Amino acid sequence: MWRCLIVEDDADNARYIADGFRALGHVAVIARDGGEALMRVTGESWDLVILDRMLPNEVDGLSILATLRGLGKKTPVLVLSALSALDERVRGLKAGSDDYLAKPFAFSELSARAEALVRRSRTAPEIRTLQLADVKLDFTTRHVERAGRPIALQPREFRLLAFLMMHPGQVLTRTMLLEAVWDYQFDPQTNVIDVQVSRLRGKLDTPGAAALIHTVRGIGYRMGLDAAPSDTAGA
Repeated sequence: MWRCLIVEDDADNARYIADGFRALGHVAVIARDGGEALMRVTGESWDLVILDRMLPNEVDGLSILATLRGLGKKTPVLVLSALSALDERVRGLKAGSDDYLAKPFAFSELSARAEALVRRSRTAPEIRTLQLADVKLDFTTRHVERAGRPIALQPREFRLLAFLMMHPGQVLTRTMLLEAVWDYQFDPQTNVIDVQVSRLRGKLDTPGAAALIHTVRGIGYRMGLDAAPSDTAGA
């Protein structure tokens, strides 16, 4: 499982790519313009960036790439662009991209190239399992258990639990969860997060066992063995 930022202003194309990566078990977040992309690519940690060249307001994605490399960040970047001429591909590679794929493209090829880039960039063994208290999660088998009791989760529930376990003790806002697990732009009226967390709690919690997912009133959720003073147990 890895985190991918997709910088693409075409909504249909961005969702096509994001849905494909999520189906493979990865976290995919979309940035639709240069400003949002620059903020996210420099301020957050990513395993891969898929970068379009032609962004709104005549922004060239290579300017974002130049900023990223200027900050010394070595995040793998795959440029995905309709600018397919040889000199444009060479320009992208010289600007610091790790790969360049022309549009139109097949997702199977994009996925294979992405996997290769992430694999080459990782010097440590890939995380295959997570454990928090007595909860164990296996990315390879998609198996989850608590105190040895198998827990059957839907794909969305699995991704939500994995994201919470990857950030133990950290307060995760509803916006962060929507973007990382659902790729929704934040809607303060939606209760999709609360409903899904409630279902996940129902599967994780057992009589006499400590609660692990805590509601941080007015903000979001955190996962940990002990509740902080600002946490409440219910969703």
